[in-house]
Formats: sequence, C-alpha cells, structure tokens
Amino acid sequence: MKKTIIAIAASGALLYACGAKEEKSENMNPFFEAYDTPFEVPPFDKIENEHFSPAILEGIKQQQAEIDAIVNNPEDPTFANTIEAMEKSGELLAKVSTVFSNFNSAHTNDTLQATAKELAPETSKHSDNISLNEKLFARVNSIWEKKDNLDLTAEQQKLLEKTYKSFVRNGANLNEADKEKLRNINSKLSVWSLTFGQNLLAETNAFKMYIDTEADLAGLPQGLKDAAFQDAEAAGEEDKYLFTLQNPSIMPFLQYADNRELRKQIWEAYQSRANHDNDKDNKAIVVEMANLRREKAQLLGYKSHADYVLEESMAKTSEQVYNLLNQLWTPALAKANQEKDEMQTIVVADGKDFNIEPWDWRYYEEKLRQQKFNLDEQEVKPYFALDKVQAGVFMVVKNLFGLTFEEIKDIPTYHSDAKAYEVKEADGTHVGVLYMDFHPRASKRGGAWMTSYRPQQTIDGVRKAPVISIVCNFSKPTGDAPALLTFNEVTTFFHEFGHALHGLLSNVQYRSLAGTSVPRDFVELPSQIMENWATEPTVLKQYAIHYKTGEPIPDELIEKLKNSGTFGQGFATTEYLAASLLDLDYHTQEKEIVGSANDFEKASLEKIGLMGEIIPRYRSTYFQHIFAGGYSSGYYSYIWSGVLDTDAFQAFKETELFNPEKALAFRKEILERGGTDEPMKMYVNFRGAEPKIDALLKKRGLDQVSVERNK
Repeated sequence: MKKTIIAIAASGALLYACGAKEEKSENMNPFFEAYDTPFEVPPFDKIENEHFSPAILEGIKQQQAEIDAIVNNPEDPTFANTIEAMEKSGELLAKVSTVFSNFNSAHTNDTLQATAKELAPETSKHSDNISLNEKLFARVNSIWEKKDNLDLTAEQQKLLEKTYKSFVRNGANLNEADKEKLRNINSKLSVWSLTFGQNLLAETNAFKMYIDTEADLAGLPQGLKDAAFQDAEAAGEEDKYLFTLQNPSIMPFLQYADNRELRKQIWEAYQSRANHDNDKDNKAIVVEMANLRREKAQLLGYKSHADYVLEESMAKTSEQVYNLLNQLWTPALAKANQEKDEMQTIVVADGKDFNIEPWDWRYYEEKLRQQKFNLDEQEVKPYFALDKVQAGVFMVVKNLFGLTFEEIKDIPTYHSDAKAYEVKEADGTHVGVLYMDFHPRASKRGGAWMTSYRPQQTIDGVRKAPVISIVCNFSKPTGDAPALLTFNEVTTFFHEFGHALHGLLSNVQYRSLAGTSVPRDFVELPSQIMENWATEPTVLKQYAIHYKTGEPIPDELIEKLKNSGTFGQGFATTEYLAASLLDLDYHTQEKEIVGSANDFEKASLEKIGLMGEIIPRYRSTYFQHIFAGGYSSGYYSYIWSGVLDTDAFQAFKETELFNPEKALAFRKEILERGGTDEPMKMYVNFRGAEPKIDALLKKRGLDQVSVERNK
C-alpha cells in the first residue's frame, strides 16, 4: 500500500535473547495472557524483544495441536468441524505475529531483525505443514466436492472457496518429492525477502550528506534547512546541515537545491541503494527470488509466477495487465518528452550548456511549475499543517460515514510518535481503534502503509472491533513551525486513511475475509478514492489553514493548484509504469534468469523505450514492494485501482460531494464486505456498471496528449 527488515546477529546474541531469558519469557510473557488494556490493544509497554520468539514458537505448537485435532476428528468432515475449526485455529500465533511483523516494519532493532531471520524458516515450515497435510486437505476437499448441496451462507461459501483454493495453490495436490521441493523454495524465499528489506534499510540509513557552507544551501527553503540543521545536531554535528535518503529530505533537496553537483551526489546515492557489490547488495537476491518464484509457480502447474499470482486478481492474466499498462505508456511517455523539452528550454534560457539529467528533473520541473502557473510549493505548505490536515481527513470521513475520532491518552503505544484514537459511529457505537505514526526514524522502513494489529471478526454473533494502524514518513516539525506537509504528503495521508477505513469498517464473520483481504488490484480502491476529496476546493477551504495567520487557503491559490493538477503527470506516470512493467517482466519469465539484475533491468527498460532522463520509480535493488512487500506481479494495481477510483468518484461528482446515499452504498458494498464476494461484482453493486478508463486518462491529463513523436 502506498507493507521485515532484518539484520543477521551473532548466534550467541540470539541464544541469549531466546535462551538466557527463557524463565522471564515463560513467566511474564504478555502474549500468554489476555490483554488487560483499553479495547484489548497489545500491551506495548510490557512487550520486550525476548517475548516474541517463545510466543511465536508456542503459537506454532498450539496451532499444530489444533490442526491435529481437526485431522483426527472421527466425525465426517463438515463446514463447522473443519473449515470453521481451521479458521479459529492459531489464535496465539496470529496475536503475536501481527505485533512482531509491525514492530519489524515500524520500530525495529538488531535483536528483532535477528529473531525474524531465525524464525523465518520455522514459520515457513509451519505454514507448509498445514498446507501440505494430506489428511487435512482430504477433509477440505470432501466438503468442497459437496458444496452445492450444503446450506451455506454466501460468506461461508466464500470462506470454503478461499480455503480450498489456498490448499491447491500451496501444493496440496503435489507428490511427496515435489512437496519437499516446495518446502525448500518457501523457506528460501522467506529468508531472502527479509534479507532484501534488511539490506535496503541499512543502505538507506547509511548515507549522510553534511553541508557546512551557506553557498551550498542556495535555493533550499528555510523549512528544509531548519530540518537539516536539526537532524545534524541530533547526529552530533554542530553548525552543519544533514541530508539523508529519507523522502522528506532528499525529494525537496532535488527539487530546490541550486548546486547541481550536490543534487547529483544525493540522487546517485538514492538510485544505487543496495547496488554497491558489498554485503548489503541486493542484485543476487533479486535474481534468486525471481527464479525461485518461477520455479515454485511451475511446480504448481503455472507458466510463470505472474500467472500464479494474477489468477486470483481482478486482472486474471498478465496479458490483461500488459494491455492496460501499454495503453497508458504511449501517451505518458509522450507527455514526459514534452515536459523534458519545456525544461530544456529553461536550461538554455539560463545560459547553461547541459542536457537535462535525472538529478535535474525535479529541480527544473519546479521552475517550470512556477513559470507556467506562478505556483511555488513553498507557498502552499504553510496551509498544510499536519494537525489541520488530520482534522480535514476526520471531517471528510464524518461527512461521508458519520464517524468520529477521539484521541485516547491513557493507552499503550509502541513508540512515542504513535497516537491512538477511538473510532465511533455517529450514535457513539465503538467501531475500532486507530493508531497513527507519522514521522521518519532509523527504526522505520520508508514509505507509507496501513496495517492491522487485530482484524475485525464476529464471535458468537458479536462484532470484534479491529485495531488498525497508519504508518507514514512525513516531514517533521522544525523550530517553532509545526509539521508542514507537501501536497503529495497530504494526498498520501488521505490515501492511507482510505485503507484504514477498509479495515475499520469491516463487518464480516470471518477474520480471513475481513477488511483488506481482497485481491491486490482491488485493495487500492478505498485508498485512492479518498485522495479525490483532498483536492476538492470546498474541502480545501475547510482544512487548508495557514499555520501562522489562521486564514483559509485563498481562492487564487486553489485555482493555481487546480490549473496545475495534471502538471508533471508525464514524469509521474512514466516512472510508475516503468516500475510496473519491470515487475511484470521479472515475474512473467518462463525460464531461469541468468546474469545480473542490472542487466535484466536495463533490457526491460530498453524494450519499452524509457527515456534516459527518467528511471523507474523503484529500481530492482530497492523495489521493496515486490521483493519484500507482497506486491510481486502486482505493482500495477495502483493504476488498475486508479481506473476504479476515478470512475467511482464520478458517482459523487455527478450528484453531490458528500452524497449520503452514495456514501452508504460505498460503505455497504465495498468497505464493510472485505473479501466476501468477487471484487467486480461488489463494484458494480455500488456503481451500477463496470468502470471505464476515460476518467483516469482525463485525471492524469493524458486524454489529449499528442503521441506523434512516439509513432
């Protein structure tokens, strides 16, 4: 979403964590007790590093015993004694694993990283022990074969289907020799994925560019300089400015720094992460993972990993995905070339004698924005104080769904940056708990995501409320100024909140079908549709308040934002599509990839004719979405869901922005239903028809782009 990062520790240190403190873990481990906290959130204040390993191992042991009881049940298989029993199994393992994986992403440390690496083969083995259990699958299969004669609800039918397909797709029909091969592949993939993320985090944290002369700060906004000065002080460097590869640091530096050599230096560091032929290099891991995924898919009867993944998506086939991406590629690349030509004109007008390079793009794009629209992003930022934007998000959600958000002060949090809110219906009914954690730190991976500490489910007819979290890497407060967001960060906030609503408003029976348990190319619909409200003038006037004057954003500035709405979409769409196509190229391979990831990437980009001034949004060695984040063969989903969200938002634009009937339909047909039905059916139930691409092309300004130069 707009979702561990592990470091290898010495075996002695790991034994100390898991062995020397065993007595404390057994006697005081908070995972072995019911959570005695507000709303039964995890007791973060009591959880220590050494609690995880024994709790996960005990969770594995307990679930295996529960599975054995199902397998050895002398009664004939039924939905209740097999499918529901499996659904209810593994409560302790799920309880601890959600906390552990979230810690590893949002607040990790060396001990957690080492523990994760140590446990990865164990958890992979446990998963395979369930999926490859012949007697268990025989019970599931017998129920599946008589499904049409069972009196099941629609949700029960979906759970049965998901369970049966999960077994088949995870190797239940393989012979013993192939099952052993599959186990080996899964174990390797679990470790490589963790190692990839570990390397990327280490490489991102390792780069530090200090500046100690005013001349080298030319062009930079005061807020960015203040943040860099603050970061240098925190790093123990006095009277210097520190710039890092965290997005709030590098992106505005590339956008505003007049010093071209320094722009090149930080850009080179960013685009070469985990690609330095050292112990943090990811090139070999990329190729190894792509080959292992292909091998696994072919073992299971598919031509490629993409065929395996996309079978369960809305797109269904790689041909469908390629068709959509190629449909957008030509106009996007044409627009990017037009943007480059316009920026090159500025270079020449400034008396410079060089061609635009990748480290120049954001700098001259900003100059072009100011020239064409008289719009400086620094003019906009004072209106986007984080607390005001948050209030704006809350306002939109209240107007749409009647929800309210009340901060909970006396509740455990996993880090001092994280705050918790109780979410309520308009009548005061408890909906769930939402944590929000906004700013970068060395213990947090990059990006922005929504996650869950407890998915929603229904137990004995009572809704068990979810515990959801949003994690971001937004600009920090500096000096006397609050955290001021870029417009991109504003839309990211709205985006992640859409994911949070998907988790919070889930109202299903089974946790396996709750919230975001939907195909990857459908999961971005709730998030991306929320971005549309962020840019509406009537909404902006309510939350875009100048942090000093208290005045709402003026109409002329809104008009500038509106006029520049499709500005830069050539670059943005092209870099995104290039990454999506690179993902597909890796995972549609039917033969072993031989050679370097750099060579494979180069061939992929040459095939589509990507211009040299633009690189993919994520290069192979730091493409965390697909090698450590669950998006393999699925990075295209943002643009696929873009077709859905722009079409869906028209339902509100055609009526009224906060149309209660449409909002209720979106809630009932999309947000509440999780994965209980087919995505397109749910979408049509809401919208009345399948979506068309027209609205997306118009939104991105690609509907009238001349493509003559690319013919």
